[in-house]
Amino acid sequence: MKLKKLLKVIPEIIIKGSKEIEITGICSNSKIVSPGNLFIAKKGLTYDGAKYIPEAIEGGAIAILTDLYDPTYKDMTQLITPDVNELEAILAAEYHGNPSKSLTMIGITGTNGKTTVSYLVKNILDRVSGPTGLIGTVEYIIGEHKLPATHTTPDVTLNHKLLHEMVLSGCKSAVMEVTSHALIQNRVSNIYFDVAVFTNLSQDHLDFHGTMEEYRKAKNLLFRNMRNGSCVINVDDPAHDEIMKGCSSTVLTYGIEKEADLRAENIVYADHTTSFDLVIKTNRYLCKTPLPGKYNVYNCLAAFGVGLTQQIPIEKLLEIAQTFPQVRGRLEQIPNETGTKIFVDFAHTEDALKNILLCLKEMPHRKIITIFGCGGNRDKTKRPRMAKIAEQLSDVIIVTSDNPRNENPEDILDDIIAGFSGNTTFLREVDRKIAFEKAMEIAEPGDILLIAGKGHESGQIFAHNTVEFNDALVIKEVCSNLLPQHSN
Repeated sequence: MKLKKLLKVIPEIIIKGSKEIEITGICSNSKIVSPGNLFIAKKGLTYDGAKYIPEAIEGGAIAILTDLYDPTYKDMTQLITPDVNELEAILAAEYHGNPSKSLTMIGITGTNGKTTVSYLVKNILDRVSGPTGLIGTVEYIIGEHKLPATHTTPDVTLNHKLLHEMVLSGCKSAVMEVTSHALIQNRVSNIYFDVAVFTNLSQDHLDFHGTMEEYRKAKNLLFRNMRNGSCVINVDDPAHDEIMKGCSSTVLTYGIEKEADLRAENIVYADHTTSFDLVIKTNRYLCKTPLPGKYNVYNCLAAFGVGLTQQIPIEKLLEIAQTFPQVRGRLEQIPNETGTKIFVDFAHTEDALKNILLCLKEMPHRKIITIFGCGGNRDKTKRPRMAKIAEQLSDVIIVTSDNPRNENPEDILDDIIAGFSGNTTFLREVDRKIAFEKAMEIAEPGDILLIAGKGHESGQIFAHNTVEFNDALVIKEVCSNLLPQHSN
């Protein structure tokens, strides 16, 4: 695309250099710039993109969007604006043909449940209306192609690129997990959502937002910016009114405890099935799903709500619910021959850990062993609270490292252990793999082992490096080493 054509959508901009050049793409990461790209030199929380302009030029960038003209880049077209971030979204959307307008866009936000709901919604739309793309914590799915996720919600340029590729691959819809960080940092700017979902709000990310009020305000942006769409809201969550402030779209509510447009009653938990009555107005339907636990009833209700906004018959939604898929790293049961039921889950907040453990307590078991840690450089106040939840709902606890990042792993464990009452049976083991081994030394047939915190993640982040570490694979290896080895 000619640069001058791209710039028609933003006439008020200072241009130094030629507008006749051909732009081959837009990129805000200097390390992956391709020849002919327009490089976005934006400011982040901890960096200034202008520092990476030389690297971008070396990579082949032929134009720069920046906030300050630099005469030393004599042969480089420079686009000068005081608001680089805002223009990045406009340019990215225009360059990729405003792809969100060609898709039914579903945005899902909340502290917990985003990933599971996104997969349930994708599963429904795939089966009813055709191929559905996904952008989320675990992966990005474009048609038949799957890419490992770098962020739950990528930067705005990559978002528009991914959506454009979905359109090219024949997708009719796209499901996106929308984080509070993404909303504050304009990563979903110029993306037009048809449906927005609110799952719940509990303490998380206070290292970024500072207060729960600011966290709520961030979530509210998704709904406040909606135009002529539909919102699917968990009315049981105390924050739902605040989340919906300023929203002018149609609202569909769901819940268990309160009156709602979709309500679950008479919930029955079995080992491999959850069933409940789905009540819509005066109609009552029996729903069965393989997903366990009360929190997954909420997830199902959210997905049903999205389906109803798309005029999918409730009978079809109930049929699909019977085969809802297991989501990787979300209460994922790990096959093994030790007689212990082992689950890996992403739970890394107080509320998520509570929900998972309450679900596991409903299952037949001897004792529950919980392994968990807390991430470094994140909200420290949740560490002792997570300890209290683990203490209340577990029989044995092993405190270990999660992703220490730039913190001393032992200091993180100290913060967690400070939350125990003093009468708790717990082990302290900073090495995560050794913690798994110690758990299996304790575990007996009939026990449940929960490995919480990292879920689907494939690496463990330390101060100076990231090591390969996948909870599911590591615990499988530990279990395998416990079995007698047969020789030929």
